[in-house]
Amino acid sequence: MAIWLIPFLPLLSATLLMVSTGRMPRSLTAVLGAGSVGLAALLVALLAQGFLADGQVREVTLWTWMAVDNFTPRVAFYVDGLTIVMMSVITGVGFLIHLYSIEFMWDDESLCRYFAYMNLFVAAMLLLVMADNLLLLYLGWEGVGVCSYLLVGFWYRDADNGKAARKAFVVTRVGDTAMALGLFLLFTELGTLDIQPLMVAANANWQVGDTLPIVATALLLGGAVGKSAQLPLHTWLPDAMAGPTPVSALIHAATMVTAGVYLIARNYQLFLLAPPTMQAVAWIGVATLLLAAFTALAQHDIKRILAYSTISQIGYMFLALGVGAFASGIFHLMTHAFFKALLFLAAGAVIHCLHHEHNIFRMGGLRTRLPVVFWSFLIGSAALAALPFTSGFYSKDAILLSAWEQPDIGPWLWAGGLLGALLTSIYSFRLVFIVFFGEAQTEPDRQPGWRMAGPLLLLCLLSLIGGWFALPLSGVFPENGHAQVNHSVEIISIATPLLGLLLAYLLFLGRQLSIDKLLASPTGQALKSFCLSGWRIDNLYNALWVRPYTNLAHWWRNEPIDQLYNAVVAASQWSHRTLLGLQTGELRWYATSMVFGLVLLLAIMLRNAT
Repeated sequence: MAIWLIPFLPLLSATLLMVSTGRMPRSLTAVLGAGSVGLAALLVALLAQGFLADGQVREVTLWTWMAVDNFTPRVAFYVDGLTIVMMSVITGVGFLIHLYSIEFMWDDESLCRYFAYMNLFVAAMLLLVMADNLLLLYLGWEGVGVCSYLLVGFWYRDADNGKAARKAFVVTRVGDTAMALGLFLLFTELGTLDIQPLMVAANANWQVGDTLPIVATALLLGGAVGKSAQLPLHTWLPDAMAGPTPVSALIHAATMVTAGVYLIARNYQLFLLAPPTMQAVAWIGVATLLLAAFTALAQHDIKRILAYSTISQIGYMFLALGVGAFASGIFHLMTHAFFKALLFLAAGAVIHCLHHEHNIFRMGGLRTRLPVVFWSFLIGSAALAALPFTSGFYSKDAILLSAWEQPDIGPWLWAGGLLGALLTSIYSFRLVFIVFFGEAQTEPDRQPGWRMAGPLLLLCLLSLIGGWFALPLSGVFPENGHAQVNHSVEIISIATPLLGLLLAYLLFLGRQLSIDKLLASPTGQALKSFCLSGWRIDNLYNALWVRPYTNLAHWWRNEPIDQLYNAVVAASQWSHRTLLGLQTGELRWYATSMVFGLVLLLAIMLRNAT
């Protein structure tokens, strides 16, 4: 089959929608926007079927991109088991989100622009995961960054949305710059950016623990940290919730934020040559998942809770990659795409039906008023909390078991992941109990239609059975089997989310436990404010970077060179005002001016003639 059609279909759709400049009928816009991604998903399913049948890696070269001396990168695709998994998530979950978007965004005047941006993002994300060389991957990497900026600031008339979009763009550019430097280093030292030859050259020229692979992988890690919203570049993601909720489901839950995980997994052979970087990946994951989990406990905006939850769950993926459990990390990437897309879309349904309300304490009692949304949220939260027999249980349990088996640092990594699992269960069911139980604070004015309910139900099913899927990753990563399963560790890992569920029930529904006095105390208030602000990391960055930069910009606004340019502008404005005074509207004055000009011209000509 023509593999190139998979990214081309959403790209073609985005182009047609942009060219139409909003004049296309809304129904055709919806069909073109969602249908192109649906066709791409169908092609991916056929491709996956063929791959599972023969297990053969597909390599397709379309053309040579450029030829500069020995540097000849190609526009080419490399499709193995890892690529199949990523493409399936992007197009499969992406199609459900596009279908949901038809109803969610139907009344928006910029529906055409919305689907153009969404389809352009899908095309860029597919390019990222299908690329056979790091330069083409970087093109897709920057493409999804641009689309994220456009979609976060989609409702640009609100200045806060534009600010959030700029923040997302600038913060991720910090990591992207590090990644670009890493690519320069790899090409300089190894002479290629083609991924498979690059891995062969790295293993042939570098030894485990050499300085160059450590530096190169550290720079690539910088890019992964920025795009996947991990410490210390995670601050953009909560503010990115300013965009439409389906955007959060697609970009900030299921696809773009997992690009960093994919980057490390795709280049795992490089990272295996750099044990210090691998340890850094693991510790960054643990630190991020704990910080984000504690922060989610204090939030009251339904989308920000899910945003911090995403940051925390990607921390688990980084933990898996850092301990060498690459297949487990990708497995959790897939299951997370199912249940987090489900939670974001369910949250979008709540917001859509409750007059665009975001505060969970102004909700309540929705269990009987929005039954489909309630069951969607309940199943998604159970999978997020890794309750037994949900998809999240299987993937998170594999990560914790792999962390435990690490020599020396394993128990510490496992304990951090276990504490994160406890906190995840508490804040997940805190959200469920406050929003869907108790007394109603706001009555819904509508029910979700089939275009919203259908994707929710399908994602419910995937969130329940996704843990049973066998991923085609055999031969992609080294085997990471568990030599001896520690049953005590496994029992504790299973019991911890159940304990979190019990604590959430006692605190937020049954009310047998109360922390009101603690929260009312000065210490409790300070702790709550600290967690609500995301541990004041934004304040730290504002003090270190933002305010000094803006102050310097204001100071340089009146620098001498600007005074010179301002003088030119002032002279131009004075000339304009002077000439404007000659426009009196009197015919006699115009005739006199013309005669005077003619006499002056003749005088000059006669003088030159003599």
